[in-house]
Amino acid sequence: MTGPATDDDVAAWARGLGLDGLVDIHVHFLPDRMLQKVWAYFDRAEEHYGMPWPVHYRLPEAERVATLRSLGVRAFAPLVYPHKPGMAEWLNGWALEFAEREADAVPTATFYPEPEAASYVDTAIRAGVRCFKVHVQVGAYDPRDALLDPVWGAIADAGIPAVIHCGHGPLQGEHTGLDVFAEVLTRHPHLVAVLAHAGMPEYAEALELVRRFPRVHLDTTMVGVPFTESFMPVPEDWPARMADIADRVVLGTDFPNIPYDYATQLRAIAGWAEADDRLGDAFLRAVLHDTPAKLLGV
Repeated sequence: MTGPATDDDVAAWARGLGLDGLVDIHVHFLPDRMLQKVWAYFDRAEEHYGMPWPVHYRLPEAERVATLRSLGVRAFAPLVYPHKPGMAEWLNGWALEFAEREADAVPTATFYPEPEAASYVDTAIRAGVRCFKVHVQVGAYDPRDALLDPVWGAIADAGIPAVIHCGHGPLQGEHTGLDVFAEVLTRHPHLVAVLAHAGMPEYAEALELVRRFPRVHLDTTMVGVPFTESFMPVPEDWPARMADIADRVVLGTDFPNIPYDYATQLRAIAGWAEADDRLGDAFLRAVLHDTPAKLLGV
């Protein structure tokens, strides 16, 4: 049950669990010019976060896709997100083209509070998008904005998962906070919401939303790894809390922008599975494959 020591061990470790591969609901692929700007931001991480954040997989696009395949990732959601009006529809077109040329990438989309949002989200749904990405911190917008009410409604009605970065980590934003997003869920209780980073650092509040709303999930992105534990640690009884919601946790990693290797995230998840007798290999199979595969329809 112990996780893989290095990336070279990941694929074989997954096979040892009886899996034909991993399904990662939280990775990022972006148009190159935009990605270069994201990496430039991480280059100044000490200025922004007070600590270095070296991007581990700083590789050309084709090599990043090949890396995921070498890790045994059989399907992934390449998430895109805007930081200003007028970007989302363009990003949606790019993401659809990316999924058309990379068979293991599911089509994804995003949105921003703007008058056109309901229209281009409807277009994305009709085009077969299987996952939406919402980044409240980077977008610096209120997810309760009236312009987004029909958007949330359409996504909820379609049953398409939305991966939502709405917690305060790693930096608090004007509209971050699980209490803010709880208001969206109250209006749209059937929304299939995946709380990115398990709502970091509001882990307890995220777990409460999972209990209150039957279609809310948590992703594992950067949760429980040594890098994050140094400043936003999970509760000491985190594995026990996972046992209560074992079918509502999904693999996410933030590849390629993580400051450590892919295996590190898997070791953290394996550690939870080993720490509580109610988890074990069944939990790992659910988190690493079965539950995200069901959400993404792969």
